[in-house]
Amino acid sequence: MDKITRKTAFEQWASPISNELFTEQVQLHCLDYYTKKLHMASFTKLLLYAQLHETESLRAVSDSVFSEELQEATGLDSISFSQLGRRLRKVPTDFFQVIFLELVAQIHEATDFQMRRKRTVSLKIIDSSTLPLNLNNHRWAAFRQTKSGIKLHLRLVFMENGCSYPDQAVLTNAKEHDRGQLEVLVDDKECMYVFDRGYLDYERFDRMTDEGYFFVSRLRKNAVVRSLEHFELPEDSVVMSDEMIVIGTAQNRSENVFRLLKVLDSKGNQLNLITNRFDLSADEIAELYKSRWAIELFFKWVKQHLNIKKFYAQSQQGVHNQVYIALIVYCLNVLAQLRTNSKRTYLQISRYLKASLWKSAHIWLRKIEGKSVP
Repeated sequence: MDKITRKTAFEQWASPISNELFTEQVQLHCLDYYTKKLHMASFTKLLLYAQLHETESLRAVSDSVFSEELQEATGLDSISFSQLGRRLRKVPTDFFQVIFLELVAQIHEATDFQMRRKRTVSLKIIDSSTLPLNLNNHRWAAFRQTKSGIKLHLRLVFMENGCSYPDQAVLTNAKEHDRGQLEVLVDDKECMYVFDRGYLDYERFDRMTDEGYFFVSRLRKNAVVRSLEHFELPEDSVVMSDEMIVIGTAQNRSENVFRLLKVLDSKGNQLNLITNRFDLSADEIAELYKSRWAIELFFKWVKQHLNIKKFYAQSQQGVHNQVYIALIVYCLNVLAQLRTNSKRTYLQISRYLKASLWKSAHIWLRKIEGKSVP
């Protein structure tokens, strides 16, 4: 990152958002037509600010504009919470999704060199998490008699140095089954996919194998399998057994052969892992599946430190917009870490940012780079 800058820390942190792309999307969706006050640039800065500070309501966001520094950053001297609510409802989710994906492309570019240097295959983890909503305010998202919610289906790129990041997201109502999202989230033959039992689909496994996609997943203990061959394991292997199988009954059997590994988790429970990868050792496959824990940590981090516990809007579009803003904030933290070669965690980067939000950017940059601040 450029050290010689007159930007504030907030402006520097948000700078990866392309002005050209932002303007293009505003014009494409006609978002600033007939707008007298709350333009998209100001509105987006307010939403980013609200995510950083985990502001609990649009009324609180409106009150925060009392800050002179925020007024200067947004060009607003005041704004009503009703104006913010109307804006959040009307902005198409595609607008924020495009910004999110462009930030992901920047992260890809920054991490691609590291992966080529290590000659490692990209590992992508797929999972979902339910975000609860108030049933009275969000009846469009009802999935049980007393509950509403949406489901965030996510694909996470796993990096060994801890710099894992989301590169694709799909939002559905919570009642939607996970299996249906594999068609959307599996699209790259150059990587390895890891997912849990919720995505089990034997026909899809056959299609993935035929089309050249590699995966490792978890098989149910009561799954019907027929063993074709047992593979020998080294004496120090953590894997209990390794065999070639076909899945299903005689009447409805998989067309391809798969590999079944039995391992014990940290609690001593047996896990049955299925994969179509035969060129890796059993221990390597087990280690790949263990990487799935990274996406659980991601969901935990996002729910604890970003504002997706309380939703500002009652409409589906407004709720989806807030989730994408949270993902944008996460990506900005990832880019801050990558571009400064910082060893700080995302939480530390965010804390230092909030502490120096309106100060000169170089103060924040030096802090997250681990250098003394003059």
